[in-house]
Amino acid sequence: MTLKWMAVVVASVSLTLCVTTNVVVGAVRGGSPAPFLVNALALTVAGTATVLAVVADLHERLNARLTALTEFLVARLNELDRNTGDHNTGFVEGYLLSRAQDPAVVPIGPRLRGRRAMISGDD
Repeated sequence: MTLKWMAVVVASVSLTLCVTTNVVVGAVRGGSPAPFLVNALALTVAGTATVLAVVADLHERLNARLTALTEFLVARLNELDRNTGDHNTGFVEGYLLSRAQDPAVVPIGPRLRGRRAMISGDD
């Protein structure tokens, strides 16, 4: 049993005992109520249990909302990731290639050391 329902049961039992005690004592003593200490104790227990039940209910609702929000956020992020994929990578590469200057092509010169290849006009 959760804390909320346990507190509700304690408050109900406490109020029932308070009313029953006052009825029985009133019937036996001819209309006088139960001692103040008994009534104060029963009402204090009932009030504390009621406050605890309300706080437990609010905590349960907050936890449910946070769970729902987390699940929604995870689903939305998964959907965005699935829709986006690697499109951003291609966009960034295309953007950088369109903005950059073409690199200068530097031909590799022939090696001067070692053997040289003879080309038809190099006699």
